[in-house]
Amino acid sequence: MTSDLTLNHYLIVSGLLFALGILGVIVRRNALVIYMALEMNLNAANLALIAFSKFNHNLDGQVFVFFIIAIAAAEVAVGLAIIVALFRRKQTVSVDELTTMRL
Repeated sequence: MTSDLTLNHYLIVSGLLFALGILGVIVRRNALVIYMALEMNLNAANLALIAFSKFNHNLDGQVFVFFIIAIAAAEVAVGLAIIVALFRRKQTVSVDELTTMRL
C-alpha cells in the first residue's frame, strides 16, 4: 500500500498552518491566543522539516525536529508563566491593555 502524498502536499499544509498562525498573531488581541498561534507557526516549520527529511531519505531533519520540540516544551513553561504573572499583576491578558513593560 503506497501513499500518493507528495512533498507538495506536505508543504501546502505546512504553509496553510503557518499562514493561519500569522493571521492569529495579527488579528487576535488575547495573549494566550497569540501564544498558541506562535506555537502553530513552530509546528508548521516542524512539519516542513519532517517532510523534507522524509522525501530526501535523510534523518537529520527528524533529529532536528526532536530537539525543537524539546526546546518548545521549555518555552511553553516560561511563556505561560509570564502570561500568568501578567494576569496576576494587571488582571487581564488583552495585549491592548498591556501597553507598558513597567509593572
